[in-house]
Amino acid sequence: MKSFKKVIALLSLVVLISSVGTAQTGAKFGYIDSNEILTLMPETDSLQQELKAYADYLDEQMSTMAVEYQTKVADYQDNYNTMSDLIRQTKEKEITDLQARIQAFQQSADQDLGAKQAELFNPLIEKVKDAITEVARENNYNYIFDVGTGALVFYETGDNILPLVKTKLGIQ
Repeated sequence: MKSFKKVIALLSLVVLISSVGTAQTGAKFGYIDSNEILTLMPETDSLQQELKAYADYLDEQMSTMAVEYQTKVADYQDNYNTMSDLIRQTKEKEITDLQARIQAFQQSADQDLGAKQAELFNPLIEKVKDAITEVARENNYNYIFDVGTGALVFYETGDNILPLVKTKLGIQ
């Protein structure tokens, strides 16, 4: 009797697994490398150049501050023996304050550069997302996996929709 129950349980499990497998075969999977499509878009080059120009501007400002810092330190070191205590303390405070300003500028510049990148590239990313959504709907895909992020599953049986999205965006 116990073996009969085991057989029934085993048969039930087989039927359940096969019905789940059959239900999933109707799903249509696709994949795309979003990094690749972004690099293929003509707007990307001009946006990267604009971002690089902004980064260069920030670097120039940082270099100016660094030169000022080095000049003050060199002047302090060269004239240390001839300075009165009051002048020495004043120069040390100037150097310390400038060092703090440089560190604050660096942190601020990093955040500002990240915000500029988002400002420039978010509209392009949204354009790609919209094109992917349209292609998925037009071609009856249930799931599109982005293999460019490395965080999602890659299905070898899925279709690469990169050519369809390129066509939708007018990219050769």
